[in-house]
Formats: sequence, C-alpha cells, structure tokens
Amino acid sequence: MTRAEAKERNRRALLDAAFHVVSRDGYRAKLDEIAERADLTTGAIYSLFGSKNGLVVALVADYLRPYYEEIEQAVPAELNLLEAVDAFARHYRRGCDAPDARSALSLQITLLDMALHDPDLGAQLAASIRSQEKHLIELFTGRSHNGSAVTSHQAQRLTTALRALFVGLGQGVPLGLAPGADEEYFADAARALASGMSLIDHDADAS
Repeated sequence: MTRAEAKERNRRALLDAAFHVVSRDGYRAKLDEIAERADLTTGAIYSLFGSKNGLVVALVADYLRPYYEEIEQAVPAELNLLEAVDAFARHYRRGCDAPDARSALSLQITLLDMALHDPDLGAQLAASIRSQEKHLIELFTGRSHNGSAVTSHQAQRLTTALRALFVGLGQGVPLGLAPGADEEYFADAARALASGMSLIDHDADAS
C-alpha cells in the first residue's frame, strides 16, 4: 500500500467512525472514541482534518457528495423546470424510505444541535452545504420555464425554498408527522412552489 493509499484508508475509516459516534453523541462526541473505532490515534484526526470541527465538516461533505450525484442522475438534462422539480421531488421522497433514512435524520438533527452549540462550526457547516448545493443550482439553471430560461439567481432562490420544503417534509415522514405525504404529494408541493417563479424572480441586478 502506498502512502497515499494508506492516508485515504485512514481518512475513510475516520469518516465512517465519526458518522456513528457523531450521529449518536452530537457535540459531546469524543475524538478518542472516534479514533479508537477507526483503530487509529487522535493524532491521525488532527493530521488529516486539523480539528474536531474539520472532521465534522468533512463528514458532511462526504455524506452529501453522493447524494447530489444521485440527484443529477435522477433529473435528465432535457426536462423543463417543472419536470425537473417533479423528478427531484420524487427522488427525494424515495430516499425517505431508504434503509438508512433514520440514521440520516439522526445525523441531520445532531448536526443542527452541534451548530447551535458552536457558532464557528455552524458557519463552517453552512458554507459546506452551500458549496454542495451549487450542484442543484446548476441542475436547474437554464431549464425552460414560462417561455424563458431559468437564471442562476432564480435557481439559487428556488433551491433554498426546495431545501426548506423537503427538509421539513423529510423529517416528518420517518417520525410519522406527515401522513399522506407520499411521492405524489412531494411532487405536487414542489411543482406548486416552482410554478410561482414570478414570486422569486427578483432581478439580481436591480440593486
């Protein structure tokens, strides 16, 4: 094994260990337990990630990366905006029934708790999530809607609104707080939101 391969193996082991420990303990998660679970030392964490916060931010990026890659595959390039939003909504809803849905929800809630206890970590997590969401903005930008192409500014505002919609519904499904919120419901809600593009079509250059 080369040095680079060993480094990547250790990085992967720490991220997998952090997922379990952070999901369970949140801001109380201890580096020594994460390192022990990965069969490494805390020194490896500092060497690879710089700090506990660095590890958590890397964990979020690692968790979200395949999620956005799957979305890109689920939403074909030839769809118009409403069709793309429909496909995205249905993909998101199917994820709520995935075997790891409760683990994902646990991590989501835990990260929010950590961000509230540590504003610096919260700012880093927000920046990481915004960076990943650029994939969604690019996914919607340029699609046809009401006779014109969706601008990057419109796509950004729509992405923010869809995130709020789906996070709320997505948390409600496994907790039993969203009865009747099936795939069709998700798609209907998302299309209704996107249909009001005139409500979010503020000219970014107006100022």
